[in-house]
Amino acid sequence: MKKIFLFLGLLAGLNIGAAQTFTLQSKDVGGQATLKEVFSGFGCTGENVSPQLSWENSPAGTKSYAVTMYDPDAPTGSGWWHWLLFDLPADLSELQSGAGHTDGQLLPAGAIQSRTDYGSVGYGGPCPPEGHGFHTYIITVYALKVDRLGLDAQATPAVVGYTLNANTIEKASIVMYYQR
Repeated sequence: MKKIFLFLGLLAGLNIGAAQTFTLQSKDVGGQATLKEVFSGFGCTGENVSPQLSWENSPAGTKSYAVTMYDPDAPTGSGWWHWLLFDLPADLSELQSGAGHTDGQLLPAGAIQSRTDYGSVGYGGPCPPEGHGFHTYIITVYALKVDRLGLDAQATPAVVGYTLNANTIEKASIVMYYQR
């Protein structure tokens, strides 16, 4: 009986058959947003540059990706959508720093950035109200079961969110915080 438990313990230690999880990482974001990521406007004076993002271990059946950034702490009753990017090809696994610029030049052909709660397309960095404490910024990559969401750049955050949730296989997130 001891030999069986020893064998099982060795197998567990080797991680044989262990599944790799869908993971999102960033070379730019390390827990706290910096002035590089912070919005430029609404009283904030950051550079408004979207962070570098990379993901790995996508689930089987992934046909496209989407990326969002959301602040659940915004004093709006519904949070604040800072970035909505979708129709990214299935062979993509990284976005370089600045890919969320409004001109979309660093994005693959066909990728769509829709309206944020700032009222414009593209990345809009953190800019919480002064003295409101730390806000949470959740950056999520979605592995989707469709090639395209069938939406355009005028789609509202609620419509994008609804469509993403209806087509998500898996998602992975990282979090950064910011206060002013």
